[in-house]
Amino acid sequence: MFDPRGDKAAHITTLIYDYPDGYIVPEHFHDQDQVVYASRGVMTVRTKEGTWVVPTQRAVWIPAKVPHGITMHGTVSMRTLYLRPRLARGLPRSCRVVNVSALLKELVLYACAFPALSRGAKIQAHLIDVILDQLETVEAIPLQLPNPSDPRALRVAAVLLADPSDQRPLGEICKRAGGSKRTIERLFQQETGMTFGKWRQQLRLMHAMRLLAGGAKITHAALDAGYSTPSAFISMFRSALGTTPGRYFQDQQERPPRPRP
Repeated sequence: MFDPRGDKAAHITTLIYDYPDGYIVPEHFHDQDQVVYASRGVMTVRTKEGTWVVPTQRAVWIPAKVPHGITMHGTVSMRTLYLRPRLARGLPRSCRVVNVSALLKELVLYACAFPALSRGAKIQAHLIDVILDQLETVEAIPLQLPNPSDPRALRVAAVLLADPSDQRPLGEICKRAGGSKRTIERLFQQETGMTFGKWRQQLRLMHAMRLLAGGAKITHAALDAGYSTPSAFISMFRSALGTTPGRYFQDQQERPPRPRP
């Protein structure tokens, strides 16, 4: 479904919205590029290419005309910039989750004080240019889960997406999906750019993050996501996000979202 947004004469249009836990934005697309920033809570963004988990203080880049749906985990404060197509020429034409620096965070929050930004106003023109400079130097982070395209690999992915804690050997799952273990491993490597083991590891991390955002305890989230012990999950979380899950979500609670002036 096409969802028109903002002033077509503007270079950047902004949106502030707060969502309750579990809210689902149905699949839609825009004719503008998007930067969707989570100032609080965790979002899951899904496209036909894959799934992206967007935790607090991160953002997801969604190019124009890419159909996507969004699910909220915990109370989510969403801050969105809609950019005129090709305004940010240095960014890819595919989705990615990116780190948000302290400067970019303040720029996004400040920009959202304006319904729209245009280069026709001198102050806004400077703000647009600094935002673009920051966006084009952001670092992508590994919180995406690409979908394979082969039907056999897709069936394996569907089984694990339905139950990330499934502990059955890969060979057993592959047999039911109509392919050999070697074939499925080759397909995942070719079509997702990840080994099957890495893909499964990423799935578990993302599932656990969504549970934590909804208020689950670390032990419950770790075991429900298929980790053998909470310490194994904490180690993986620290490797991906640079801190422990306890500290990460504590920091989130201590930083309430800034309202629009």
